[in-house]
Amino acid sequence: MRREGHRPSHAALHSPTTDIPDLPAMIAVKKKHRALMMIDEAHSIGVLGATGGGIGEHFDVDRDDVELWSGTMSKALAGCGGYVAGSAELIRFLKYTTPGFVYRVGITPMNAAASLAAIRQMRAEPEALDRLRRNSRLFLQLATDAGIDTGDSEDTPVIPCIVGDSLRTLALSNALLRRGINVNPILYPAVPEDLARLRFFVTSCHTEDQIRSTVAALADELATLVAAA
Repeated sequence: MRREGHRPSHAALHSPTTDIPDLPAMIAVKKKHRALMMIDEAHSIGVLGATGGGIGEHFDVDRDDVELWSGTMSKALAGCGGYVAGSAELIRFLKYTTPGFVYRVGITPMNAAASLAAIRQMRAEPEALDRLRRNSRLFLQLATDAGIDTGDSEDTPVIPCIVGDSLRTLALSNALLRRGINVNPILYPAVPEDLARLRFFVTSCHTEDQIRSTVAALADELATLVAAA
């Protein structure tokens, strides 16, 4: 990062590990080395921050301290496609020089409208974010109490169950699916073999009973796997 013009990038909420990076510290390093920075908000928009505004709102940083903010509309924003935000000058440069954009068109009006409606809904119903955080804390607490390895997960609705073996992780995913619980595995090489895991996405629509029964089923199936090993 010593060379001027270097462009570090980071996920605002790293999906496989579910950790939240220290954005103010990263900005300080960026300024020290006169670099540009890009933050990917794919998993943090609609999740972090008082109104779901993402990691920038979560840490209350000056948005101009990050040159590029990118994200997806296919998760919390209920649409399809993605976005890149920055200064007018930088966005104009990207429009005319990025190969993937020059011969493409923008997202459809329907997808834009869906994502805009989702943003308005988040602002109009802050209680949905409160429910999301309560549900996330409940899932994490129950999993911790059951002795399930959730890694460094803290205060996010993306919660892992680290199994540590790809084949056993896949078997656990299939066992839970047979019980009506759909959770996808993350296997090697997406993560190191000893960190193979299931990744749970908690939402504001989940009920307490659903969360409790899911964690109970997870603990039960994990115990079965361990006993069979």
